Amino acid sequence: MTVSTIAVLRSEWIKIRSVRSVAGSLIAVFLATLAVTVLAFATVGQAEADNPDADLVFGAFYALNFGQIAAISFGATALSSEYLNGALRISLAAVPHRDLFYAAKMTLVGTLALVIGLATSFTAFLVGQLFMGEYAIGLGEPGALRAALGGGIYLALMALLAAGLTALLRSAVAVLSLLIPFILIVSFVGGDIAGGVAQYLPDRAGQLVLHQNPEGSLGPWTGLAVTAAWAGAALLTGWWAMRRRDA
Repeated sequence: MTVSTIAVLRSEWIKIRSVRSVAGSLIAVFLATLAVTVLAFATVGQAEADNPDADLVFGAFYALNFGQIAAISFGATALSSEYLNGALRISLAAVPHRDLFYAAKMTLVGTLALVIGLATSFTAFLVGQLFMGEYAIGLGEPGALRAALGGGIYLALMALLAAGLTALLRSAVAVLSLLIPFILIVSFVGGDIAGGVAQYLPDRAGQLVLHQNPEGSLGPWTGLAVTAAWAGAALLTGWWAMRRRDA
């Protein structure tokens, strides 16, 4: 790693921690997930687990549905801040090599999202089990450790998906207006209608890793790989847009 790359990474880190909306959305990944975990498990956790068909591993990560919204917001705002008040022109004046600039920014977004994602996933699992009484499970439960690791990776991939789309659309509002309704409504409701095709949607595929025994043709890690492919495609289109367009 060259000195210039380290300098660019450092400058991008300063941007992220100094812009309140970006830093706040990153912190919200952890806080929102933990808050929902405590609320849900303290009230209906044991009642839901009493269902003989309940997937206790998948249920342990229920709050990641809310954490992913914050992860998407982090990825989107981390990029959209460059398109406010001519910030991108200043950034490219300091780092004329657009490939280096883009790679450094996405590397930092992905790394921070992965670190927070893993901390969020493991903490949510462990805290939630404190309220489960006789239904509590540990990381030694089949599929639990894999789900905890996969949950953190999933959050990072959703952040990168949003970041890549924001580089393409140049608007966090546009990306949030697209992704959040898609995940909360289109994928959830339309997925049941679409049948087997729905398992290839980015959120549904990635969340297979959270199930103890995933159903369908995709396995837990294969599903996560599908989400990674969606994120990779978004990053590539974002890279293409940044190289082609004027600042």
